[in-house]
Amino acid sequence: MNASASPRTKILFVCSRNQWRSPTGEQVWRRHPRVEARSGGTSSNARHVVSVDDVRWADVIFVMEEKHKSRLLAEFTRLLENKRIVVLDIPDEYKYMDPELVEMLEQSVASALGLDQQDD
Repeated sequence: MNASASPRTKILFVCSRNQWRSPTGEQVWRRHPRVEARSGGTSSNARHVVSVDDVRWADVIFVMEEKHKSRLLAEFTRLLENKRIVVLDIPDEYKYMDPELVEMLEQSVASALGLDQQDD
């Protein structure tokens, strides 16, 4: 491994039901060469409920709304002590892979991580 190669950043996208917003974030970022992506939801009826393993695995957690951050902090207080949590402020009004949602996720995550979405 050469000196310029850095380990991939593990990012976890979180919304309520893991149906539209967080899976879109995972899909948009999963093929980026410098990122590994997962997604989960805070609701008990989410497609994939955020687990202890997800939280431990993640380097950075992107939540769609402030309420998701609050729920994670309530459930995983200790595990989150040294984790970076970024609130994206993306309301629950987008469907999976909505072009406007994709654009917001590309821009906000790239900005937060200091990456170019097209960084191949």
